[in-house]
Amino acid sequence: MLAAPVYSTLGIPLIPGAQRLLPARTTCATVLHADLHGYDALVERLAPLALVRLLEEFFAMLTNTVLECGGLIYHMAEADMLAGFGVGDSRHSQLHEGLAAACLIQQRFAPLRDAWQRGHAIDTGIGIGLHRGEVAVGVFGPSERTALTLVGDAAQLAAQLCQRARAGEVLMTAAAHLPPVAAAGSAPAPTLLHLPQLILPGRRGPIDAWCVPVQRRLEMRQCAERPGAGHRDFTAPASDTA
Repeated sequence: MLAAPVYSTLGIPLIPGAQRLLPARTTCATVLHADLHGYDALVERLAPLALVRLLEEFFAMLTNTVLECGGLIYHMAEADMLAGFGVGDSRHSQLHEGLAAACLIQQRFAPLRDAWQRGHAIDTGIGIGLHRGEVAVGVFGPSERTALTLVGDAAQLAAQLCQRARAGEVLMTAAAHLPPVAAAGSAPAPTLLHLPQLILPGRRGPIDAWCVPVQRRLEMRQCAERPGAGHRDFTAPASDTA
């Protein structure tokens, strides 16, 4: 099976050696899914070329952050990205690297969000889902445009958490949760909140989840997600960027 290289918006190959024959295989991965909330408003209000310039900034930031943290990008669409950490590495889960990338993405998007708000009066934000589990690494698409990607419940769950996250937040499952560690001289470890179990569409049972909240809205999150609330649906509008 021939695997075509996956490229960033800057034309940088993101998966070295992806031209090799890579049969589909099952492995474990830390999966990060990021989505741009407010994208529909950008599309409606901006001319296509103006939108392209904003997306170039957006995807360049995502690409650089994921690669810097040791991850690989497996899919990019108009407003979302799928990345993997520790793919095929049974010795290192790279959970800390995945969480570090998620937090850095939120931090680095802040000046872009502010500039877009000033220039276009549109509120945007990024929701991120993080999960570790079994995935299939496979090649899909017509022979001349194949792409390597991650498939399976772990990738789907990360995408569902991404859609459920408020703008500026990171949601992760218990499988992706580790006590936060801050390296010497680095930024403080992120605040993590243990949420009531989430009920997600199409899933057979509730999901145990943790959240890296938007700091300026930490009290709101703590009040809404108070411990002991039991199994209930967690409602958080994806467009909430306040």
